[in-house]
Amino acid sequence: MSDMRTRVIVLFVILLGVAGVVARADRYEQIPPRAHLSGFPMELDGWHGIEEPPLSKAVLDVLRADDYLTRSYYTSDRAIVGLYIGYWQSQRQGDTVHSPLNCLPGSGWEPLSQATVPIRDPDTLVRADGTMNRVVIQKGLDRQLVLYWYQSHGRMVGSEYWSKFYLITDAVRMNRTDGSIVRVIAPIRGEGTAEEQRAERDARRFVAVLLPKLDGFLPM
Repeated sequence: MSDMRTRVIVLFVILLGVAGVVARADRYEQIPPRAHLSGFPMELDGWHGIEEPPLSKAVLDVLRADDYLTRSYYTSDRAIVGLYIGYWQSQRQGDTVHSPLNCLPGSGWEPLSQATVPIRDPDTLVRADGTMNRVVIQKGLDRQLVLYWYQSHGRMVGSEYWSKFYLITDAVRMNRTDGSIVRVIAPIRGEGTAEEQRAERDARRFVAVLLPKLDGFLPM
């Protein structure tokens, strides 16, 4: 009940802020300089990157991202993760960050469980404040663990509702609507809780080395 009440409050505040955003829609957004994601490091503290095929035109036409990255990273101990980063320079004209949960069913993947978890994790020495989504998905016999969050101006949130709230407030306060999404996927290689936990450990290990490298590519 409290979760539903929170959503209603957030959506109400968003609607109140829309008028302010529209009134400022013709103002030029001054985005800090950033490096193109194509220059993101291929080597991350023992993780070795491999470029994935580019997204299809049909997918890009839906995403309408200004910059994106799709790679796999692996380690010598056979851990492997998939990384996707999408960046939008402006979200004023309807080009907005898309939730992965909206795309999964269309590609055959079904969510089995979903939770919002803290990014801070003592086991992987992550020291970043924020939240991310933890989703287990399945297609046929295959299962994967997905961690993703929305990132803008140094803020990392798992909630799509709060990301929209901050989009509105930052547009009014900072005259900026740039934003991004970061998604990490680890395969679950067998049945049972132990394999799911192993996949999460691999994903969190990667997040721990990924976060410090994002600053130059996703504007603060």
